Amino acid sequence: MPQLKPALLFLALCACSPAMAAPAERYDLLIRNGVVYDGSGGAPQRVDVAVSGDRIVALLPAGQKADAKEILDAKGMAVAPGFINVLSWATESLIADGRGVSDTKQGVTLEIFGEGWSMGPVNPRMRADALKQQVDIRYDIPWTTLGGYLEHLEQRGVTPNVASFVGATTVRIHELGEDDVDPTPEQLARMQDVVRQAMREGALGVGSSLIYPPAAFAETGELIALAKAAGESGGGYISHMRSEADRFLEAIDETISIARATGQRAEAYHLKAAGEKNWPKMQQAIDRINAAREAGLQVSADMYVYTAGATGLTASLPPWVQAGGHDAMIRRLKDPATRARVIAEMRDPDVSWENLRLLAGSDERLLLIEFKSDALKPLGGKTLAAIARERGTSPEDTAIDLIIEDDHRIGTAYFLMSEENIELGLKQPWVSLGSDAESSAPEGVFLKSSTHPRAYGNVARFLGHYVRDRRLMPLEEGIHRLTGLPAANWKLKDRGCLQAGCYADIVVFDPATIADRATYDKPQQYATGVSEVFVNGVQVLREGEHTGATPGRVVRGPGWTGRADEAVRR
Repeated sequence: MPQLKPALLFLALCACSPAMAAPAERYDLLIRNGVVYDGSGGAPQRVDVAVSGDRIVALLPAGQKADAKEILDAKGMAVAPGFINVLSWATESLIADGRGVSDTKQGVTLEIFGEGWSMGPVNPRMRADALKQQVDIRYDIPWTTLGGYLEHLEQRGVTPNVASFVGATTVRIHELGEDDVDPTPEQLARMQDVVRQAMREGALGVGSSLIYPPAAFAETGELIALAKAAGESGGGYISHMRSEADRFLEAIDETISIARATGQRAEAYHLKAAGEKNWPKMQQAIDRINAAREAGLQVSADMYVYTAGATGLTASLPPWVQAGGHDAMIRRLKDPATRARVIAEMRDPDVSWENLRLLAGSDERLLLIEFKSDALKPLGGKTLAAIARERGTSPEDTAIDLIIEDDHRIGTAYFLMSEENIELGLKQPWVSLGSDAESSAPEGVFLKSSTHPRAYGNVARFLGHYVRDRRLMPLEEGIHRLTGLPAANWKLKDRGCLQAGCYADIVVFDPATIADRATYDKPQQYATGVSEVFVNGVQVLREGEHTGATPGRVVRGPGWTGRADEAVRR
């Protein structure tokens, strides 16, 4: 069927009325003198925003006499719905520090998890492995389900709202382990049941991450089966696709085919063409998505606004050596014959797997940012090339040695993309924003490792550099990409909107000064320009400083049954 225009779809999913109202009761909060953007992409209004409890209850004519417990003078700044981070890895950082300061200071009020791996369901074997792989942040895992994890965050107290897809990788490990195997019909049926259970617990759909083992071992039919199980209750499919480089276009086609097979939304995580030889494919990928949308399919994408991605140094190794999990990989890498085979593939530009190291073009373009071992942490912030020179070993040997010594994937930034393609992607009206990073603070446990600047600046860089300075789109459209668009895409009722009836997730910021400060050399620097932030009607940022409040709630998807059932344990 033809797709609704963004503003109409936004209003259709928001159970709120665009009409201004003026109830007689005393409000809890009145935001005056702001330029109000409602999240739909429409023109801003000069109105006052009235809040009672956790909801926006009225938009009043500017200056209308009204009574409120608290009156906030926005001083001509932008007032918008709280921003939605479509791809968040704050899964562990919010356990360590529920404030999520780096994102809160950018106006983010909803973190969405689930890129391939989700924090549930968890069986005893998975729990033991997860505990072993913890790096700087150490925590117990008392939950067994995805819904249980999300409720655990809410009960601990977190500043942002939280939501999640169920990870296709997690479902696969739960039922099949980490080997390169195909599920039997009975196993696939159980995997579908795991997805259905997660949907009942509030998952937004299924998220995959297909360049990483064991997800790389999944065939398209398996993914369609899982996406169909989510689609039974209206859930969608979102994917770090099988390739963002040499087989980028084929991966786009696979994602589109899943949208076609399920009748639900399919979205590409962090849309990009990786490696200079693949940069011309960005326009071709966009053309294929536009063609699918014109044919009536719900296909979209999200992006972060940096030319470097970040993942494990293990992404420089062939998938087959990682089959069976981390410990199996380490054992293989210690075998001289296997190591020689791995090195040969690492140097081969024509391998069938996504060799991020070669795609970066130079080992100077691999920046190592997170080590598990205290002995290796001083290497954080150095390139693979620099460490190889210091050690007097080849880059391939150095990478393998480091992975063995650290007994960990080793967080690494890979410089892969072009600035021109970032702008080309952002110009597409169906692209939303996701940081692909944690939300932290430059203090405590977070100082033990470095990070990618997107953890501190993705939203601010988008609004400051690309919307304001580069003028890729009007501000109302930029705000829509961060609010109404992802809310409509993932059926988040009464979120991402600023109208009577919407939840009072609100950000007040200065469009003239909002900016990122984080760099690759000094990534742990807060963005500037956001003054006030409210989550469910509670102020969490006041005059740019965190209040310490943790009013965040679980935001659930269309399959939510009203209770978090216990998943099948294996």
